[in-house]
Amino acid sequence: MDLLKPLIALLAIVNPVGAVPFFLAFTQGLSREQRLRTLRVSSFSAFCVIAISGVAGPQIIAFFGISIASFQAGGGMLLLMSSLHMLNAKPAESGKDDVDEGQAKADAGDSVAVVPLTIPLLTGPATISTMVIYAERTRTFMEHAVLVGYGVVIGLATYAAFAASGRIAKVLGRTGINVMTRLMGLILAAMAVELLADGLTKLFPALAGGAHR
Repeated sequence: MDLLKPLIALLAIVNPVGAVPFFLAFTQGLSREQRLRTLRVSSFSAFCVIAISGVAGPQIIAFFGISIASFQAGGGMLLLMSSLHMLNAKPAESGKDDVDEGQAKADAGDSVAVVPLTIPLLTGPATISTMVIYAERTRTFMEHAVLVGYGVVIGLATYAAFAASGRIAKVLGRTGINVMTRLMGLILAAMAVELLADGLTKLFPALAGGAHR
Protein backbone atom coordinates (compact mmCIF):
# COMPACT_ATOMS: atom_id res chain seq x y z
CA MET A 1 0.00 0.00 0.00
CA ASP A 2 1.22 3.47 -0.87
CA LEU A 3 1.14 5.08 2.56
CA LEU A 4 1.45 8.60 1.19
CA LYS A 5 -1.81 8.61 -0.76
CA PRO A 6 -4.15 8.42 2.26
CA LEU A 7 -2.49 11.44 3.84
CA ILE A 8 -2.70 13.46 0.63
CA ALA A 9 -6.33 12.50 0.15
CA LEU A 10 -7.21 13.34 3.75
CA LEU A 11 -5.47 16.72 3.58
CA ALA A 12 -7.35 17.48 0.37
CA ILE A 13 -10.72 16.51 1.83
CA VAL A 14 -10.38 17.93 5.32
CA ASN A 15 -8.59 21.08 4.08
CA PRO A 16 -8.37 22.80 7.49
CA VAL A 17 -7.26 26.11 5.97
CA GLY A 18 -10.32 26.16 3.73
CA ALA A 19 -12.50 25.61 6.81
CA VAL A 20 -11.05 28.62 8.63
CA PRO A 21 -13.78 31.06 7.49
CA PHE A 22 -16.42 28.68 8.84
CA PHE A 23 -14.58 28.30 12.14
CA LEU A 24 -14.50 32.08 12.44
CA ALA A 25 -18.20 32.33 11.62
CA PHE A 26 -19.24 29.57 14.03
CA THR A 27 -17.21 30.94 16.95
CA GLN A 28 -17.60 34.67 16.49
CA GLY A 29 -20.11 34.87 19.34
CA LEU A 30 -17.98 32.85 21.77
CA SER A 31 -15.51 33.96 24.39
CA ARG A 32 -11.80 33.27 23.96
CA GLU A 33 -12.01 30.29 26.33
CA GLN A 34 -15.02 28.84 24.51
CA ARG A 35 -13.29 29.30 21.17
CA LEU A 36 -10.19 27.46 22.40
CA ARG A 37 -12.33 24.62 23.73
CA THR A 38 -14.21 24.44 20.43
CA LEU A 39 -10.85 24.27 18.65
CA ARG A 40 -9.64 21.39 20.83
CA VAL A 41 -12.88 19.42 20.61
CA SER A 42 -13.13 19.75 16.82
CA SER A 43 -9.50 18.68 16.32
CA PHE A 44 -9.88 15.66 18.59
CA SER A 45 -13.20 14.72 16.98
CA ALA A 46 -11.59 14.80 13.53
CA PHE A 47 -8.86 12.46 14.77
CA CYS A 48 -11.44 10.08 16.27
CA VAL A 49 -13.45 9.83 13.04
CA ILE A 50 -10.33 9.11 10.98
CA ALA A 51 -8.84 6.65 13.49
CA ILE A 52 -12.04 4.64 13.91
CA SER A 53 -12.57 4.51 10.14
CA GLY A 54 -8.99 3.40 9.62
CA VAL A 55 -9.08 0.66 12.27
CA ALA A 56 -12.63 -0.70 12.07
CA GLY A 57 -13.88 0.61 8.73
CA PRO A 58 -13.52 -2.63 6.72
CA GLN A 59 -15.14 -4.65 9.51
CA ILE A 60 -18.10 -2.28 9.55
CA ILE A 61 -18.44 -2.64 5.78
CA ALA A 62 -18.27 -6.44 6.06
CA PHE A 63 -20.95 -6.40 8.75
CA PHE A 64 -23.34 -4.73 6.32
CA GLY A 65 -22.38 -7.15 3.53
CA ILE A 66 -20.93 -4.54 1.18
CA SER A 67 -18.03 -5.50 -1.08
CA ILE A 68 -14.97 -3.28 -1.00
CA ALA A 69 -15.13 -2.97 -4.80
CA SER A 70 -18.62 -1.48 -4.55
CA PHE A 71 -17.45 0.77 -1.76
CA GLN A 72 -14.49 1.88 -3.87
CA ALA A 73 -16.74 2.76 -6.80
CA GLY A 74 -19.22 4.57 -4.57
CA GLY A 75 -16.45 6.25 -2.61
CA GLY A 76 -14.78 7.36 -5.83
CA MET A 77 -17.99 8.97 -7.04
CA LEU A 78 -18.46 10.64 -3.67
CA LEU A 79 -14.91 11.98 -3.74
CA LEU A 80 -15.47 13.23 -7.29
CA MET A 81 -18.60 15.08 -6.20
CA SER A 82 -16.69 16.60 -3.28
CA SER A 83 -13.88 17.68 -5.58
CA LEU A 84 -16.35 19.43 -7.88
CA HIS A 85 -17.65 21.42 -4.91
CA MET A 86 -14.08 22.30 -3.97
CA LEU A 87 -13.26 23.37 -7.52
CA ASN A 88 -16.07 25.89 -7.07
CA ALA A 89 -14.36 27.05 -3.86
CA LYS A 90 -16.94 25.40 -1.60
CA PRO A 91 -16.21 23.06 1.33
CA ALA A 92 -15.92 19.45 0.20
CA GLU A 93 -18.69 18.18 2.45
CA SER A 94 -20.84 21.08 3.36
CA GLY A 95 -23.54 23.21 1.88
CA LYS A 96 -25.36 26.40 2.72
CA ASP A 97 -27.69 24.58 5.08
CA ASP A 98 -24.71 23.37 7.13
CA VAL A 99 -23.39 26.92 7.47
CA ASP A 100 -26.78 28.32 8.46
CA GLU A 101 -27.23 25.57 11.04
CA GLY A 102 -23.77 26.18 12.46
CA GLN A 103 -24.40 29.91 12.82
CA ALA A 104 -27.72 29.23 14.50
CA LYS A 105 -25.95 27.00 17.06
CA ALA A 106 -23.04 29.35 17.73
CA ASP A 107 -24.41 30.38 21.13
CA ALA A 108 -24.58 26.73 22.20
CA GLY A 109 -20.79 26.70 22.64
CA ASP A 110 -19.22 23.28 22.34
CA SER A 111 -22.04 21.85 20.21
CA VAL A 112 -20.68 23.47 17.04
CA ALA A 113 -17.31 21.77 17.58
CA VAL A 114 -18.71 18.39 16.60
CA VAL A 115 -21.72 19.32 14.44
CA PRO A 116 -21.38 20.90 11.96
CA LEU A 117 -17.72 21.92 12.30
CA THR A 118 -16.22 18.42 12.52
CA ILE A 119 -19.09 16.48 10.93
CA PRO A 120 -19.76 17.06 8.09
CA LEU A 121 -17.60 20.11 7.37
CA LEU A 122 -14.22 18.52 8.16
CA THR A 123 -14.78 14.77 8.33
CA GLY A 124 -17.88 13.57 6.55
CA PRO A 125 -18.73 10.69 4.21
CA ALA A 126 -15.86 11.41 1.81
CA THR A 127 -13.31 11.21 4.64
CA ILE A 128 -14.79 7.98 5.98
CA SER A 129 -14.91 6.45 2.50
CA THR A 130 -11.25 7.27 1.91
CA MET A 131 -10.15 5.71 5.20
CA VAL A 132 -12.19 2.54 4.65
CA ILE A 133 -10.78 2.08 1.15
CA TYR A 134 -7.18 2.46 2.26
CA ALA A 135 -7.68 0.48 5.48
CA GLU A 136 -8.81 -2.48 3.37
CA ARG A 137 -5.40 -2.43 1.68
CA THR A 138 -3.43 -2.66 4.92
CA ARG A 139 -1.75 -5.96 5.72
CA THR A 140 0.24 -5.33 8.90
CA PHE A 141 -0.29 -3.77 12.29
CA MET A 142 2.27 -1.09 11.40
CA GLU A 143 0.26 -0.03 8.34
CA HIS A 144 -2.86 0.33 10.50
CA ALA A 145 -0.81 2.32 13.00
CA VAL A 146 0.34 4.62 10.21
CA LEU A 147 -3.27 5.30 9.20
CA VAL A 148 -4.09 6.17 12.80
CA GLY A 149 -0.96 8.33 12.83
CA TYR A 150 -2.32 10.20 9.85
CA GLY A 151 -5.40 10.88 11.97
CA VAL A 152 -3.06 12.49 14.48
CA VAL A 153 -1.51 14.57 11.68
CA ILE A 154 -4.94 15.72 10.52
CA GLY A 155 -5.96 16.57 14.08
CA LEU A 156 -2.78 18.60 14.60
CA ALA A 157 -3.18 20.33 11.22
CA THR A 158 -6.76 21.23 12.13
CA TYR A 159 -5.66 22.53 15.52
CA ALA A 160 -2.86 24.60 13.98
CA ALA A 161 -5.07 26.07 11.25
CA PHE A 162 -7.88 27.00 13.63
CA ALA A 163 -5.44 28.38 16.21
CA ALA A 164 -3.99 30.65 13.54
CA SER A 165 -7.38 31.37 11.95
CA GLY A 166 -7.18 35.11 12.53
CA ARG A 167 -3.74 35.45 10.97
CA ILE A 168 -4.57 33.07 8.11
CA ALA A 169 -7.66 35.07 7.20
CA LYS A 170 -5.64 38.29 7.14
CA VAL A 171 -2.75 36.87 5.09
CA LEU A 172 -4.68 34.81 2.53
CA GLY A 173 -7.91 36.73 2.36
CA ARG A 174 -11.02 35.12 0.95
CA THR A 175 -9.45 34.96 -2.52
CA GLY A 176 -6.39 33.09 -1.29
CA ILE A 177 -8.47 30.56 0.61
CA ASN A 178 -10.63 30.02 -2.48
CA VAL A 179 -7.53 29.39 -4.61
CA MET A 180 -6.21 26.82 -2.11
CA THR A 181 -9.58 25.10 -1.99
CA ARG A 182 -9.62 24.80 -5.80
CA LEU A 183 -6.09 23.36 -5.86
CA MET A 184 -7.06 20.77 -3.26
CA GLY A 185 -10.15 19.98 -5.31
CA LEU A 186 -8.05 19.32 -8.42
CA ILE A 187 -5.82 16.88 -6.53
CA LEU A 188 -8.86 15.17 -5.04
CA ALA A 189 -10.52 14.82 -8.46
CA ALA A 190 -7.51 12.94 -9.83
CA MET A 191 -7.55 10.56 -6.85
CA ALA A 192 -11.31 10.09 -7.18
CA VAL A 193 -10.97 8.98 -10.80
CA GLU A 194 -8.28 6.48 -9.81
CA LEU A 195 -10.40 4.99 -6.99
CA LEU A 196 -13.50 4.85 -9.20
CA ALA A 197 -11.61 3.12 -12.00
CA ASP A 198 -10.10 0.61 -9.57
CA GLY A 199 -13.51 -0.24 -8.13
CA LEU A 200 -15.17 -0.57 -11.53
CA THR A 201 -12.47 -2.87 -12.89
CA LYS A 202 -12.91 -5.15 -9.85
CA LEU A 203 -16.68 -5.22 -10.33
CA PHE A 204 -16.42 -5.62 -14.09
CA PRO A 205 -13.16 -7.43 -14.97
CA ALA A 206 -13.96 -7.08 -18.67
CA LEU A 207 -13.20 -3.37 -18.35
CA ALA A 208 -9.63 -4.17 -17.31
CA GLY A 209 -9.22 -6.51 -20.27
CA GLY A 210 -10.54 -3.89 -22.68
CA ALA A 211 -8.18 -1.27 -21.26
CA HIS A 212 -5.13 -3.37 -22.22
CA ARG A 213 -6.18 -3.89 -25.81
